[in-house]
Amino acid sequence: MIYQTFAKLYDDLMDPAMYDQWLDFVSKRQPEKKADWLDLACGSGRLAVKLIQSGYQVSGFDLSEEMLALADEHAQEAGVTLPLIQGNMLDLSELDQYDVISCFADSFCYLPNDRDLKECFAQVFHHLKPNGKLLFDVISPYQTDEIYPGYMYNYVDDQQAFLWTTYQTEEPHSVEHDLTFFIKNGTKNTYSKINELHHERTYDLNTYLTLLEAVGFKNTHVSSNFGNGSIDDKSTRWFFECTK
Repeated sequence: MIYQTFAKLYDDLMDPAMYDQWLDFVSKRQPEKKADWLDLACGSGRLAVKLIQSGYQVSGFDLSEEMLALADEHAQEAGVTLPLIQGNMLDLSELDQYDVISCFADSFCYLPNDRDLKECFAQVFHHLKPNGKLLFDVISPYQTDEIYPGYMYNYVDDQQAFLWTTYQTEEPHSVEHDLTFFIKNGTKNTYSKINELHHERTYDLNTYLTLLEAVGFKNTHVSSNFGNGSIDDKSTRWFFECTK
């Protein structure tokens, strides 16, 4: 079944408090509730649902069919209408223009190189209306170089076990997350194994600012702590507000 995939397991273990923090971040930067909004790499749609419940007009975009199926499920459970689009963030050519495009959970860090990152920024810029905003976050080099290497997290309950180990790679500011689930098969004492290897790469702050300016963004503000603090050399996540 589709809901026994990695996407569902990831969704179950995601800290729900983070969605409230992302919602708070964007609400302070886009008070206009009639704005047309695209949540890029929307995943399971939990943030998009919260945005709709707050009065915004939101569509969700993601590469994963499994994630979009979960997003549809969460929207139905919440009793809201969430238009969903499957596609690659490097090609938004079939989409309209929006007042706001958001992209959270360091989704841009899953792009393999800065060329693709620049292309994605350019796609977003093209699909923003005049004075439209791009709101996103990325992990910092401090996170990839100091916090993540050797990181381990284990979770066990009656039905599943989750093993997460992170390794630093040879590329600058780059890590691989080795994610493994063991899922109990009904009442039997056997387990199915699901494994995925996720690669994340980030860049120094000047690289992000240079790429954003190169595609046309003229006004960019960067913060930490979901927009509540200034960045420093130990900030683990950067939050961007970019205006077209």
